[in-house]
Amino acid sequence: MKKLLYLKDEELKQYIEKIFMGYRETVSDAKKVLEKHSIGVAHNKAIHLISLYKGITISELLKKLKVTKQSLNRVLKDLIKLNAIMYKKNEKDTRIKHVFLTENGINLFNEIFSTQKKRIYKAFVNSKSSEVLSFDKVLKKIINGKF
Repeated sequence: MKKLLYLKDEELKQYIEKIFMGYRETVSDAKKVLEKHSIGVAHNKAIHLISLYKGITISELLKKLKVTKQSLNRVLKDLIKLNAIMYKKNEKDTRIKHVFLTENGINLFNEIFSTQKKRIYKAFVNSKSSEVLSFDKVLKKIINGKF
């Protein structure tokens, strides 16, 4: 554990590279599915979040994706054309739209997810449970910046 207290820049660069490579490989697993539907990584991110947070608002989606309204609007328009998402207006405030996956969207998500989960599943199965738990904790700290 002491080694972690004295991480050198070169070691940190290697960890950053591993995070990048892990992301690259996980995304590349899904590329054939994305290309088949003429969509890209941005669409994949939106579909993934909409599947996790059923009824997420446009505003919440913008915050989670950290993209501009214009970028998100383009992605959502493409997903509407694919009949992958639908909107429902908020009952109390009709200015607020909630986004849901349609049956086509759920099928698309499942198709993408099934290709990506193989790599992650294999890595977890071939790891000790303590490694999986530690990995999860470290990722959360990287994402949230909270220690």
